[in-house]
Amino acid sequence: MVKLSVMWNPFKKTMTEQKPEEKKGILKKLKDGIDDKEEQLAVLSTMVRLGILIWSGGILTLAYIKLPPAFGIPEQKLDPTFIASVFTGTLATFGVAATKKAGEKNNGGGITKEQMEQLIEKAAATTPTQTIKLEAPAFRIVTEEK
Repeated sequence: MVKLSVMWNPFKKTMTEQKPEEKKGILKKLKDGIDDKEEQLAVLSTMVRLGILIWSGGILTLAYIKLPPAFGIPEQKLDPTFIASVFTGTLATFGVAATKKAGEKNNGGGITKEQMEQLIEKAAATTPTQTIKLEAPAFRIVTEEK
């Protein structure tokens, strides 16, 4: 039921009826503020990713801190590997990537470009190779019967 309120308008010197403003939720404000559907989906997608980032960051924080006994919450034994992968994956969607600084040593976490080139050269020198080139758009592979 919509109630109408009556207000005095001094410029028109008449009584006018005015509808009260409807309360708008977050999604309604978003829909009214952005006209393009693609922009609405982009903003909604960002909000969902931000929610996942906050959730996974909170779970990771709780996995590594010890809560005081006054809270009455028992200590949780969980493996934070999955949550950490969700956290870093969500960060990557925002363009944030965890990399090593230039001065840090490589401790088996990966190989450098020079090391990769050396491995490729050694593999090419020691491994026999076979190149198959297919030029026809349609081909058949048939086995011979002996």
